[in-house]
Amino acid sequence: MRIALLQSSGRPGSVVENLKVLDEAAGRAAAAGAGLLVAPEMFLTGYAIGDDIAHLAEPADGDSADAVADLAGRHGLAVAYGYPERDGEAVYNSAQLISADGVRLANYRKTHLFGCFERDHFTPGDQPVVQAQLGGLTVGLMICYDVEFPENVRAHALAGTGLLAVPTAQMHPFQFVAESMIPVRAFENQMYVAYVNRVGVEGEFEFVGLSTLAGPDGVARARAGRDEELVFADADPAFVAASREANPYLKDRRPGLYGSLV
Repeated sequence: MRIALLQSSGRPGSVVENLKVLDEAAGRAAAAGAGLLVAPEMFLTGYAIGDDIAHLAEPADGDSADAVADLAGRHGLAVAYGYPERDGEAVYNSAQLISADGVRLANYRKTHLFGCFERDHFTPGDQPVVQAQLGGLTVGLMICYDVEFPENVRAHALAGTGLLAVPTAQMHPFQFVAESMIPVRAFENQMYVAYVNRVGVEGEFEFVGLSTLAGPDGVARARAGRDEELVFADADPAFVAASREANPYLKDRRPGLYGSLV
């Protein structure tokens, strides 16, 4: 399955404009043969928009989800994107996966909130592993800071995730996460990791780009720079299976020795 990584901050504060950016990117991705487009964390609204987060938050099945389902169906590819989700009085930092025929496949709420900004605006989710089947792969969802906790990613590996889609708002000076940690997470858990970042300055944050798709062998199949880009790489289900057969990490675990740690 060819995967398109949309490295962009869109138009912070404007859901309408961000849907246009997503639509245009989906058209380019589909033309290049992609089966999945992954957009960054909080892509539909912008990240550093303060109290507008609560004002722009929508239910998982709201109008924006319908708009993404429409563009996914028109272009014939699945879309994973970040957005603020409202559920009653709670607002979550969420990511949703919608299929190429416009069906909502999975919705994930960020479990590990980063810094005072996120803790002031969001409620943490409590379901660590959210998955769906897509293109012969078990696709899992996670958001930014979540992937920095090895227990989180290992839980996905043990549940069979072959491709972990990670919408991200990775900021300076933590670019080592994209450069070094993501390939290691992919290797130690024998999966593909699609880590898709924002770029530029929003409020107090400077986003560093460097979106990447790393494979189960720890090799980056694609890596963006620091500007807005649409980059492509392939994820092969057969290679996931072969890697897990060749690499004994998951088989050689001895949870009885360290189970108390988690």
